[in-house]
Amino acid sequence: MVTIVFAVVCCGLYPLVVFGISQVLFHDKANGSLIVDKDGTIHGSRLLGQSFTADKYFHSRPSAAGNGYDATSSSGSNLGPTSQKLADAIKQNIADYRTQNNLETNTPVPADAVTASASGLDPHISLHNAELQTPRVAKARGLGEDKVRELIHANTDTADLGFLGEPGVNVLPLNLALDALTKK
Repeated sequence: MVTIVFAVVCCGLYPLVVFGISQVLFHDKANGSLIVDKDGTIHGSRLLGQSFTADKYFHSRPSAAGNGYDATSSSGSNLGPTSQKLADAIKQNIADYRTQNNLETNTPVPADAVTASASGLDPHISLHNAELQTPRVAKARGLGEDKVRELIHANTDTADLGFLGEPGVNVLPLNLALDALTKK
């Protein structure tokens, strides 16, 4: 009898209560924080990064999740700090980043521009990373750098609770805002 009671409570009632509370109090987060336009088209999630490679877009940080931002294969590379493979990949990523953004060979490159996050799905880049990409994106879109910086500021998430971590730029909403601006 105790087993039946616990099965009903733990496998039925409790999940329903948690589901109901999450739908009422945290509807957007409970449903994946999806970015949906006015037409109902889903562009992605605020919580998951996407790969952008065109010059007119801000590029996300590298991903080690499957074939790049594959949410079914979320993971880091598992390469340690003494790994030659990791060192070679970072060197190549630095060279590629400098070339893509027309930077001098001695320009310091932010770590998030050349290393994958632990999950491989991080949707944010640092403010410094976004600043270094601004001239490339502005030129490719025919926009002023100040206008692009306004959009960066509008799509920057503050530190959690105001003091945990660093502010970060969410790349997908930023790129969607750029697309919306240049469509006009």
